[in-house]
Amino acid sequence: MQKARETQLEINLKALHHNFLQLKGKLQPQTLFMAVVKANAYGSDAVAVAKFLEDKADYFAVAYTSEGIELREAGIRKPILVLHPQSVHFEEIIHHCLEPALYSHFVLNAFLKSAQLKKQQHYPVHLKFNTGLNRLGFDPDEAKELARRICENPEIKIRSVFSHLAASEDPNERDFTLRQIAFFSKIRSAILEILPYKPLFHCTNTSGIINYPDAHFDMVRSGIGLYGYGNEARVDQSLKPIATLKTIISQLHTIQPGDTVGYNRAFEAPEPQKIATLPIGHADGLSRRLGNGVGFVTIHGQKAPYVGNVCMDMLMVNVTGITCEEGDEVIVFGENPTAETLAQSTETITYEVLTKISKRIKRVVK
Repeated sequence: MQKARETQLEINLKALHHNFLQLKGKLQPQTLFMAVVKANAYGSDAVAVAKFLEDKADYFAVAYTSEGIELREAGIRKPILVLHPQSVHFEEIIHHCLEPALYSHFVLNAFLKSAQLKKQQHYPVHLKFNTGLNRLGFDPDEAKELARRICENPEIKIRSVFSHLAASEDPNERDFTLRQIAFFSKIRSAILEILPYKPLFHCTNTSGIINYPDAHFDMVRSGIGLYGYGNEARVDQSLKPIATLKTIISQLHTIQPGDTVGYNRAFEAPEPQKIATLPIGHADGLSRRLGNGVGFVTIHGQKAPYVGNVCMDMLMVNVTGITCEEGDEVIVFGENPTAETLAQSTETITYEVLTKISKRIKRVVK
């Protein structure tokens, strides 16, 4: 593979396909698959990912209206669920044939008004219920009332009913997760008692797909799993990270004992050392907590620890003992270290490491 000549995030579509097949293989043949591509497909490239999955996945999901519009303008035609729409964007949602999640009476009333003004008939909407995450969603006790109200308003039609599991990856929270699933089953029964048609029902995320196969219902949703991470080491072994963040060595320095490196002189050399400066920093999404030896990059397969504080546009690493030159390729994360390694080093989660990667970094699709 051609070496990087600048800072870039490589997106491996073969790895994406592998992950999709791994997850899809856990479903019954009739169970639909919703690919979550919010936050630029978890920091990768939403358009590239959606185009690749359009003939494989049954649905896409984004967080906000602008993300759905980006996909529509790129030619994506599959249904797109907007998980957290704002009422100010409802006309745009209808114009671009996006499908909103309705999670409160305020949002339901506002969207119904927009659908009426636009003279819509049976516009697809998705009802979100709160079963314990306590973030967004109608109360489960409102299920029948909501179903009746929507039946009385022909401008909209329920395409799906869903909820979100709070801790499906945590075996210590299994009882809580099972209670959530039981709540959702009751919601399903209440909705079906009222509606003259059957919408889709879904509540499992990536960890739910893996750990709660009896809760797949009509459709599952996967985000982080598609991108190569499964919230558990045993699951990670069957998946492949699709994103590799690469950069290059801008300059090499030899420093002497007592010399310091970077802002606030955070590092002082105890002995002669060779230091490499890399053109990537916290403005590109790398945590400042990686500095001062907390994190490392790899150069020609060898570990080079961070030296000093991570700067806005640059960082420095110790390459003493590593044969390298200016212009050589550097792996910031990918196979070694992984994004999970960076997350553990900075006491955060893989989701944050991936989604913080700035859009100013060039994406290269492989």
